[in-house]
Amino acid sequence: MTPSGRRARSGFGMLAASIALVLSACTASAPAAPPESAPPATTDPAAARFALPSEGRIDYQLGGASTPAPGVTIVVRDATERPAPGLASICYLNGFQTQPGELDDWLATAPDAVLRDAAGDPVIDPNWPDEALLDPRTPEARTAIVDRLGPLIDGCAAAGFVAVEFDNLDSYTRAGGALTADDALALATLLVDRAHAAGLAAGQKNALELGARGRDEAGFDFAVLEECDRWAECALATAVYGEQVLNIEYADDLRGSWADVCARGEVPALTVLRDRMLAPPSSPDHVLDHCV
Repeated sequence: MTPSGRRARSGFGMLAASIALVLSACTASAPAAPPESAPPATTDPAAARFALPSEGRIDYQLGGASTPAPGVTIVVRDATERPAPGLASICYLNGFQTQPGELDDWLATAPDAVLRDAAGDPVIDPNWPDEALLDPRTPEARTAIVDRLGPLIDGCAAAGFVAVEFDNLDSYTRAGGALTADDALALATLLVDRAHAAGLAAGQKNALELGARGRDEAGFDFAVLEECDRWAECALATAVYGEQVLNIEYADDLRGSWADVCARGEVPALTVLRDRMLAPPSSPDHVLDHCV
């Protein structure tokens, strides 16, 4: 398994079930978009889409939205949350797997969009036992996936988010050989196109083994990394995306101390130190720090 696979969606592993309701971008029934209705498609050129600034501070708030700390300029939140008032906010969506509690609805409404094993059973992510892998191998399945996720993408735009992060691009590495990088990129291309049509920039989540293919083939605008310093991978992303990279390091698995991480000078400028559970400030487990 690749380093990205080892830390799939922050590496919460079996703890995911205990926080599924917090991290879920969808309800147990059909996925619900944020409150506003979908906006009309935009024809704005790429230059009009959001680009990460060359400086500032980020916060990664998937464990629950909270008032951003002083100095924070960019916030990532779940699609079910509202953007942070007055700040650039990025919307998190699970683009390549079902969300906890969603599988039955996927099987009822888009059964061919769920990856099956030889026995015909859904393939479950070994790192996330309450999520099934989606199946992007055919045009019909990809269309069905985008039809379900499209309203969420449009809802992110309507709510005021400036970009969307599509999680689990690397799920093909956990499919037991049933999926390929080409399959994942074919679906990613459609998701990015839908985001762009809504006026949103689109972020590639991890999957650094793809090299420049995420940018050049799928059209991703920036990268969202987890623990690029821990796995000595930061340069792989900046070689492709330059300054268009944000990164989350986790306090329970640093390569040395946080001071060591900052002193190495290898992390992207938009790097944040967070606790593994991404807990809000009200939690005693909350960690938030920046190098500058």
